[in-house]
Amino acid sequence: MTRIQLTEGGPTFSRTVAGVMRLREWGMDTDGLRDFIHQCLDLGITTFDHADIYGSYTCEALFGAALAAEPALRGRIELVTKGGIQLLSPNRPENYVHHYNTGRDYIVAAAENSLHNLHTDTLDLFLIHRPDPLLDADEVAEALTALRAAGKARHVGVSNFMPWQFDLLQARLDFPLVTNQIELSVLHLAPLHDGTLDQAQRLGAAPMVWSPVAGGRLFSGGDERAGRVRGALEVISGQIGASPAQVALAWVLRHPSRPLPVMGTGQIERLREAVAAESITLDRQQWFAIWEASAGREVP
Repeated sequence: MTRIQLTEGGPTFSRTVAGVMRLREWGMDTDGLRDFIHQCLDLGITTFDHADIYGSYTCEALFGAALAAEPALRGRIELVTKGGIQLLSPNRPENYVHHYNTGRDYIVAAAENSLHNLHTDTLDLFLIHRPDPLLDADEVAEALTALRAAGKARHVGVSNFMPWQFDLLQARLDFPLVTNQIELSVLHLAPLHDGTLDQAQRLGAAPMVWSPVAGGRLFSGGDERAGRVRGALEVISGQIGASPAQVALAWVLRHPSRPLPVMGTGQIERLREAVAAESITLDRQQWFAIWEASAGREVP
C-alpha cells in the first residue's frame, strides 16, 4: 500500500481511503465494524473519511462505537471528517431548509461534535464540506485556527472548492490547507480543465477524490456516454489484465497531482481491488483513449 503525504508538513495517509458515507446501509453491528476496520488495516488502508451529515448524522457515532469498543484502533488509523452542511433531518429538527453554515461558532461546534461522536480527542483532518455563498473567509479562518490551536484538528482543508474559493480562504490563514476533496472520475472530467488540479500541483497539495468510479453509474448507467467509457475500459482491461474498475481507478491515479481515491464501499473485495489498482500505470494513449470516450471527442 502506497502512503501519500498530502503536502509538505501535512498528514500522511494511505493512498486508498475508506469512505464510510453509507455505513448505516452496510448493516454492520459494532463487532462487524471492528472486523471491517481490521480488514482495512490488513490491506494497508489506514485512513477513514467521514462527514457529520453522513447517514443523516448517524455514521460518525456508529464508527465511534467501534473505536470505543477497541480504543487501541484509534492509534492505527487516521480520521478525516467534514462540517458545514445543514441537512433536513429528524436528527436536526431545527433545520427547515437545506443550507450551509460556515460561521465560526458553528464550525467549531461541528468539529467538537464529531470528536464526541468518534470517541477521539483529535481529528487528523477537518474539512469545510462545501463552499458557502455566505462564507466569511475571516470567520472560517478564525474557526480553523482555533481548532488547530486547541489540538482538536491536526490539519485542515476544504472539499468541493473551486481554485479561487480555496485561494480566498488560504489567504486568511498562516498555515496550509492540506487538501481539497473533490469529485473526479472517468465520468467527471471538470477538475482536469477548471484549474482545480492545476492548483493542486502548484501548491503540492494532493487532492482527495470522492466518487472515483462515478458512484456506480459507470457500470450501471445505461446512457450513451457511460457505454462509451465502459467500452474503452474493457479494451484496456484486456490489454493489461486488470478489471474495468481497476482501470477506472488507475486513470484517476495517473494524474500527477497524486490523487487519493475515497472508496465508499463496505465490501472488502472491492477495497482489495482498489489497493491493487495502485500498482497499475496507464500509458498516455490508454489514458487519453478513456478521456476521449468520456468527452465524446478527440483532444483539440
